[in-house]
Amino acid sequence: MLAVELVRRGAARFAERTAVVVADREFSFAEVDERANRLANALLAMGVGRGSRVGLLVDNGEWSVPLEFACLKAGVTRVPLNARLSAEEHARMLADAGVEVLVHSGELTGRAVELAGQLAGLRLAGLGARERAGDRDLVAEAFAGPATDPLVAIEPTDVVLALYTSGTTGTLKAAQHTQASFAAITANILSNLVSPGRDDAMLHAASLIHASGTFVLPFWIRGARSVVLPGFAPEPYLDALQRHRITTANVVPTMLGMLLDTPALDRADLSALDTLVYGASPIPRAMLERGLDRLGPKFVQYYGQTEAPLCQTVLTKDDHVAGGDLLGSCGHPAVDAEILLTDDDGHEVPDGEIGEIRVRAPFRMAGYHAAPDLNAEMITEDGWLRTRDMARRDDRGYLYLVDRRSDMIVTGGYNVYPREVEDALAAHPAVAGAAVVGAPDPTWVEAVTAFVTLRPGQQVSGEELREAVRAHLAGYKVPKTVVVVDSIPRSAVGKILRRELRDPLWNDRPGATA
Repeated sequence: MLAVELVRRGAARFAERTAVVVADREFSFAEVDERANRLANALLAMGVGRGSRVGLLVDNGEWSVPLEFACLKAGVTRVPLNARLSAEEHARMLADAGVEVLVHSGELTGRAVELAGQLAGLRLAGLGARERAGDRDLVAEAFAGPATDPLVAIEPTDVVLALYTSGTTGTLKAAQHTQASFAAITANILSNLVSPGRDDAMLHAASLIHASGTFVLPFWIRGARSVVLPGFAPEPYLDALQRHRITTANVVPTMLGMLLDTPALDRADLSALDTLVYGASPIPRAMLERGLDRLGPKFVQYYGQTEAPLCQTVLTKDDHVAGGDLLGSCGHPAVDAEILLTDDDGHEVPDGEIGEIRVRAPFRMAGYHAAPDLNAEMITEDGWLRTRDMARRDDRGYLYLVDRRSDMIVTGGYNVYPREVEDALAAHPAVAGAAVVGAPDPTWVEAVTAFVTLRPGQQVSGEELREAVRAHLAGYKVPKTVVVVDSIPRSAVGKILRRELRDPLWNDRPGATA
C-alpha cells in the first residue's frame, strides 16, 4: 500500500468537508489536497524529486499538513528537524542525510540562513518568506504553478521519511520509513487506538513531526478533522478542546500534569472528549490516577518508538478502568505486531522474567540511514527489531516496562531500573516530577541519584523523599542523593533526557542537594 494513495482517497471522498483547522481558519479536504499538489509541483520545479531529500524546519502551522502530503506526492524523502535543537545538531542531520533543499517557515528563517551558511550547496525555500537574495518563496512559486497532482511514479519501498532520533545513546541516527510502512502506521493506529468518524476531531499541540503528526492521516482517511495549535499552554488548550468539540487528544505527562493543576479545568466542558492517548513516555501512576478521577475513563496508552511507531503494545480504556497492576503496564501486543522478550543471546525469556523487547511488524522502519553496522545489530535476519527497552510479561500477556537497557543503574552488583524509583518519588504529594540516574560512587560503582521538581508552594526534605521511596522499594533502590531542580530536561515528545542529568555527574560537576 502507498501512503500517498491514502491522501488521494481522503481528498476524493471528503472533498468539501473540513479537514484541517489552524488558528480558527478552516481548510477543506480539497483545499489541503490542492495546496499539497501545488507544493509538490514547486518542489519538482526546483529539481528535487523521487529519492531526493528535503529538510523541513517548520513549526506547527497552516502549511504543516499540505507540506507533508506534498512530499508524499513528489516522491521525496522528508527530513523533519525539531526546531528546539541547536544549529550544530541541525547541520549534522542535514549533512548526514544529504539534504538538498531546506524548507522553512518564516519565523525560523534566521536559523535556516545560518545553516545555509554552514552547508555548501544547501538551498533554502521559505514558506511565504524571503530573507536574502537567492532564497525561494515556495508558497509564491506554488501558487504560480499547476494545481494538479504530479502523479510521480512511486513504489512501496520508496523512503518517505528519515526521522532523526538519539534515543538514550546520544548518537543521532535517522530511522527511515517507506510508503508502505507509513501506510502501515495509519492502519496500526486505526486498528489499535482510535476509530474516528466524520464528526470526530483531534487536537494537536505537540509538534507534528513527532507522534502527534502520525494521527493526521488516520483522521484524514476517515473524513475527520485535525485541529492544529502552535504549541501547548493549559488554558488555550482547554479552550480549543471546548470550542472545536475535540473528541481525541494526544498528551504527554508534562501536558497532563499542567492540565490537572490548572483551575480552568474545573470550568471546562469536555463532554465531547472521548479519548486521551498517551505514550511518548509513561505517566507516573499517581498522575494517571488523578487523571482518571478528574477526566474519567478516556485514557489509552501505546508503547512504541520512532523505529516502529506508533503502537507495539496497547493499554485500552477498559484496562485503565480495571486499574490495579494494569496501571503500571504498557499493555498487550497490538493486533498487527509480534512481540518477543529475549535475553542477551536472543532467546525468549519466560513470563515474569525481564527481557529486551523485540518487535516484528509491517510498520517497522526499513533501517537507519547510512548505518549498515547499526542496522545489522538492531534488525535480525528474520526481521525482528531490537528496541533496547527492557520489560517483563505477566501470564495474561501484558507487558511492564522496567526501563531502557542503557539507563539501568548497577549499584553494589544490583540492577536498579530508574522508572520504578521515579514512580515511587512521584507518588509523594509534594513531587511534580522525578528523574533518576546513576552517579559515580567509590564504593558502589554507581549511586542512585534523584532529581525532582516540586509542586507550587511545596517544600520537602531529601530525607523525607528517601523515606517515601524506602516504604515501597528495596533499600538499594533508595536514592543516595535527592536534588531539587526547577525543571527536568525532556525531549520534544516528553521523554526524560536522563543523559543530560547523568553526564555532568560523571564529569565532576556538583549540584545542590536537598
